[in-house]
Formats: sequence, structure tokens, C-alpha cells
Amino acid sequence: MTVSRVVTKKGRVAPKTVAKVSRVIEELGYVPDLNAGGLSSRNSGFVAVLVPSIDNSNFAQQARGITDALTKNGLQILLGSTDFSIEREETVLGTMLRRRPDGVILTGGNHTEGSRRMLENAGIPVVETWDLPRQPIDHVVGFSNIAIAQAMVDHLHERGYRHIGFIGSSSASDTRGADRERGFSEALRKHALDDSRVIRLGAPPIPVEQGGEAIVEMLRRWPDTDAVMFVSDRTAFGAMQECLRRGWPVPERVAIAGFGNFDMARNCHPRITTTSIDCYEMGRFAAERIISAGTQLADGVSVEPEIIMIPYRILARQTT
Repeated sequence: MTVSRVVTKKGRVAPKTVAKVSRVIEELGYVPDLNAGGLSSRNSGFVAVLVPSIDNSNFAQQARGITDALTKNGLQILLGSTDFSIEREETVLGTMLRRRPDGVILTGGNHTEGSRRMLENAGIPVVETWDLPRQPIDHVVGFSNIAIAQAMVDHLHERGYRHIGFIGSSSASDTRGADRERGFSEALRKHALDDSRVIRLGAPPIPVEQGGEAIVEMLRRWPDTDAVMFVSDRTAFGAMQECLRRGWPVPERVAIAGFGNFDMARNCHPRITTTSIDCYEMGRFAAERIISAGTQLADGVSVEPEIIMIPYRILARQTT
């Protein structure tokens, strides 16, 4: 009764008791159930999906894959945007968990301790996507950002480029971007090439125009740079536009490679070499894993965490 009064903020509780109960709630990662009582044993009918951005075509395709799989099974999607912030993710997650979703699908494997506690104590299936977390919370449907970056460097090396730079993110929470930079460095060292040509911009989503500023800075610092790999197609597109404005032919003066196969990368001129991940299938697989695991849990069957690898490929286009 005392805990209930603290959670609902109804009734009189001594300040010391409120502080003690609140501390234990935080340590346990406990989320109050707003549907408690007569509704507590019933399914909510929706799956919570957290994405970094709702105006990114890749995440939109993933959400479509999730939605198509869920609706076939009588479920709906509850979409939340984290704005690439793990702190905001924790806030959004806490709000969603109060409604007791049937599962949670996350982007990436980097989360706050508070988010991890809430998810580990939620008792529902959790799927992390777009990554291969070192310490998965539950299930994973993703790919190695390190390996895909290495594959892009291998492509550039095969095309004869030897002075390759990388333009990425400086945010500590952007582990996917950091893994791409790590893959870039490891691949260059494998080819016995210099991996020091790195410029780190701000936290994602990095504005398109910063790609243009970064390519100018890259060529100012290292004039002999013959190819640049970007953490995303957005910055690669900005860089290519700046090269065209300055009369620097692409790829003759400098080759450009992006990440993600965004609409802008495949519809601009020249078209940008990039990586391709089947975002729709990643979403579909994630939703199907939620459904399957949820059914097993409801039947009292123990569910082993599963890792599903999503294939990727290099799309060689005009900019390399």
C-alpha cells in the first residue's frame, strides 16, 4: 500500500519513505503498470518500436516491415523517436513500458543503465536492431557495422585508391558510427595503409551541409586524399554537392562513398557508391521474433535469445 501511494502520488507518505521507495524503484528498473487491476493479465495488442529518427527513409522502411508482420498477427506498432539520444530513449521507453507493450524493438545496442534495467525486468521479448551488441539484452536482428565498413574500404582499395579518409561522428553515444570508423581503420591497416585521415563531426543526424564543409577540410589537411568514406549518405551527398560547386570532378579528383543507400544517394548525379541493408526485412524479422517469443512465453516455454544476421552489400556506383 505504501509503495502504491508513492507511485500514484495519492495518500500521505513520509518524505524519508518516499525517498527510500523511489531509490529501490530506480535500482530495480521497475515501471508502474497503468493497466493494473482487471486489465493486468491481458495483452496490450501493440509492440513498442524506438527509432532514432522518423524522417530517415531507412528507419521508415524498417517500420513498414515491422508493421506488415504485426498486422498479420493482430498487433499494432507504437512508434517512438529518440533523436539519436540514449537519454531520450530511456525517457520514451519508460513512457511506453507503462502501457505494457507485448514487446520492444530498439535501434542499436547502446543504452543507458536505466533502460537496460527496465527492459530486463519487463518480462517481454526485446529485439535490438541495426547492430551486433557486445552485451545483448535479449534477441538481435542486425549486422556488423565494423564488417560493412571493412567491405567498403576493400572496395575502394580494389578500385586503386590508396589515400583514403573517413568523415564520421564525434558523439560518444553513436556506437554504430564508431564501429564504422573502427572497421575503416582496421581495413586500412590490413592493407598497410595510413588510417589517420579522420574528421569527426557532431552528433547524428549530421546536417547535409556539414558533409560539404568536411570534404573541404579533409582536402585542406591532406591534399593527396583520393577517396573519402562517410558515416552516412547524408554527409556523402553534401560533400559531393560541394565538390560540384567547386569544380572538383568526382571521382577523378576525389572518390566518395556513403552508407545506407538513402533515396538521395541513388537518385542524384553522379549516383553515390554506398552500402545496402534490407531495412524492410530487418523490421519483418524483428517483428516475427517478437511474435514467436511472445507466444512461447505465454505457453510457459523458456525462450533462448537469438541472433539473426541481416546480409549487406556494396553498391558500386559512379562516385568511385
